[in-house]
Amino acid sequence: MRGMNSASAAPQIQAGNHIAEAASIANFTRGFTIEATRPSAEDVAALAAIARPGTRVYISAVPNRPLTEVTEAAARLRHAGLEPVPHIAVRNFVNALELEAFLARLSDDAGVRSLLVIAGDRDQPAGDFRSAVEVIDGGLLQRHGIRHIGIAGYPDGHPRIPQHDLDVALAGKIAAADTIGLDVHIVTQFCFDAVTILAWIRRLREFGLDHPVRIGLAGPTSLSTLLRYAQRCGVRASAQALARRTGLMRQLFAMSAPDALVRTLAEARANGQAGEIAPHFFSFGGLARSARWAAAVADGHIALEPGEGFRVDPPPA
Repeated sequence: MRGMNSASAAPQIQAGNHIAEAASIANFTRGFTIEATRPSAEDVAALAAIARPGTRVYISAVPNRPLTEVTEAAARLRHAGLEPVPHIAVRNFVNALELEAFLARLSDDAGVRSLLVIAGDRDQPAGDFRSAVEVIDGGLLQRHGIRHIGIAGYPDGHPRIPQHDLDVALAGKIAAADTIGLDVHIVTQFCFDAVTILAWIRRLREFGLDHPVRIGLAGPTSLSTLLRYAQRCGVRASAQALARRTGLMRQLFAMSAPDALVRTLAEARANGQAGEIAPHFFSFGGLARSARWAAAVADGHIALEPGEGFRVDPPPA
């Protein structure tokens, strides 16, 4: 319009940019998945009241816990209208017969069609299996109705496995799944540094791996809890970046949310820099709390902050 000077135009342009950016953040978060460890009936009921029907809920493999806990949790999630995705830590199984019996129960009791297949953290396997690829390319999963699998990725590296070995293993598992017709996606260990995450994804794409990636992010929780999990799970490098960015020693018991990471990753997705990516939330601060935060962001209830992050507005209960 004639007569509009640059000073009056700038706020309108900025407001338009903020609206578009907020929409891209909501769109990115809308496809979120979430991870639960031994979810109770109360946890599942609360989650079903928050998350959209069909939301994928990954069920962690807890060492030395009965497998019936997993099948019961998967059945509760299915009956609540959610999609259970149990972890299968192959080193925990004595032999193929034990694994086959477990898969049969998951299929019969909970209609499980998706799994996250990992080796597991045992130094010494309980039996015949040493690596995830042995199970992926054996045909056992498909015989029990599994059509989709996730495999693990490590943007921050692994405390016991060299990066080259991680790359080779990842490519091998993807090739095995592609060869036998299993739909495959990558689910990453949680990481606190967007630069590290995006550099890792860029390497994947340069290798020709264009499969969907679900990026592990810690849901809202205290910084002290994040530091504890970071040490346990071997993501110290990005934990140090988090500490530098937040002044961790001064805010050890303050609440932290992954808003800055989500904003940066949403921008990369919107700009076509990362391929197909979506957030995967680890519920260290509680399943319902993580789900409420993610659902509020997905619904667009956010206000952008100057700089990197945003706040949920109004805050989730």
